Amino acid sequence: MNRKILIVDDEESIVTLLRYNIEQAGFDTDVAYDGQTAVQKAVQENFDMIVLDIMLPELDGTEVCKLLRQKQIDTPILMLTAKDDEFDKVLGLELGADDYLTKPFSPKEVIARIKAILRRTNKQPAEADMSFLKIADLVIYPEQYEAVLKGEPLLFTRKEFELLLYLAKHKGKVLSRDQLLSAVWNYDFVGDTRIVDVHVSHLREKIEPDTKHPVYIKTIRGLGYKMEDHVNGIG
Repeated sequence: MNRKILIVDDEESIVTLLRYNIEQAGFDTDVAYDGQTAVQKAVQENFDMIVLDIMLPELDGTEVCKLLRQKQIDTPILMLTAKDDEFDKVLGLELGADDYLTKPFSPKEVIARIKAILRRTNKQPAEADMSFLKIADLVIYPEQYEAVLKGEPLLFTRKEFELLLYLAKHKGKVLSRDQLLSAVWNYDFVGDTRIVDVHVSHLREKIEPDTKHPVYIKTIRGLGYKMEDHVNGIG
């Protein structure tokens, strides 16, 4: 069975162009021309990916992305926009999008991004063999995309979990923000690493006993972040 992609854009010419090229690349497609319909379809059907324009009637793309992540729908999202604006880029990815492409774009570039995102979001065999990672009271299950703290399940966006997992798999090592951007987002922010800091802040709110004095994810001033390989006073 072919993978199915939901295309969301209010411009019929763009939908036609995307649909033709995505189907030529071997995928099945469905379409939505407004944000409300996109949310309804994404909730009712399991898509392998969503190509989502930001400027939409009813609900804009950022609201669609936010609503889907709140509903725990972690379908990979490629956001499209006519704006070449760094703030929009960070905001979209902060809300849970997996990548970002600025119009005008070539169909080949869209297909390349789709394939890259699907490769990244597939579970890798090495991860499937790793049943869990444990650091003090925090237990991470890579295959299930789940984590528990003191026996209580935690809720993460896809990128929050991938960042947590990457830090945990490299516990004890100092990782620069650029390293984390490359490994988790596979995206060039041209030196803008705010998205890493935002996600670390979100992780700390969920796992740290005291966000002002973090014990799991330490900031190494001038270098980056480190997941402690042991947490004093916990566990």
